[in-house]
Amino acid sequence: MEQEALLAQARKTFHTRLIDWGVLGYTVKKGEPVASNADVSQTVSKAIGNGIMTRVLNESQQEPRKPLSGQALGAQFEIAVCDFIADTFPHLGHLRPGEWIIKRLGNRNAVTEKNFAQYEHLAALGRAVEQDPVLQAALGNDYVVAPDIIVARQPETDQTINAPFAVVNDVVANLSDLRQRHEGESQRAPILHASISAKWTMRSDRAQNSRTEALNLIRNRKGQTPHIVVVTGEPAPSRLASLALGTGDIDCVYHAFLPELIASVDELKGREDLAELIHTLVDGKRLKDIADLPLDLAI
Repeated sequence: MEQEALLAQARKTFHTRLIDWGVLGYTVKKGEPVASNADVSQTVSKAIGNGIMTRVLNESQQEPRKPLSGQALGAQFEIAVCDFIADTFPHLGHLRPGEWIIKRLGNRNAVTEKNFAQYEHLAALGRAVEQDPVLQAALGNDYVVAPDIIVARQPETDQTINAPFAVVNDVVANLSDLRQRHEGESQRAPILHASISAKWTMRSDRAQNSRTEALNLIRNRKGQTPHIVVVTGEPAPSRLASLALGTGDIDCVYHAFLPELIASVDELKGREDLAELIHTLVDGKRLKDIADLPLDLAI
């Protein structure tokens, strides 16, 4: 029996978790079942959301549960996305070797980008701001970013770097963030490889916070820019486009149900404009499926 592909199996598991954990489900509004990722005030959003829901349920053969609400739903979505990455990306060592940290930070976690090699200097800036009311008024904490999910790479020891042949010695390459310092010296911080914003939906302007965070990561770095991506379950093409279109800040938007989204939009009567918009985002490499994310992180 042929073994199922890793990303295919992980995608199914991801969808199963979303249903089991009360993220993807039906709520009843005015006697009508509405998918939990849909906007109850928008007919198109409800139609696409229900189309996605039907297709996911048919594939998973599960019974929907009453979904969570508010922050609890968003938090569970973050956990599911983090688990999906943890279930997949570490298995791609033949494409992207390294010792990886994959972690959901959450709103109350003290870890921010200043805990990583490219942003360590922000810690000194933060201390200066705390001690100077003028700087507090001028800067606030707008330079601080606490991503929903991070992927970071631990620096490598000389033993690992020199495993196949002599690459470094005590004289050369002592400033690279990838090289761990010798025992007894202060150790280098992990290298931020990816900052992942998980937004179950994109209501109002809330999703645009992801773009602000991305610009801060780009502007404040010393070293390589991490992957900066958004993962969402939003069904409305116009809202997806509001974040996905454009270049220079977010690498790409990844959808939790892209094939199901495309099929649901394509079947809408008289809304060829929405189908064209979705296909433009996909063809323009601005919108991908969550199953594409682990391979893109290996780049």
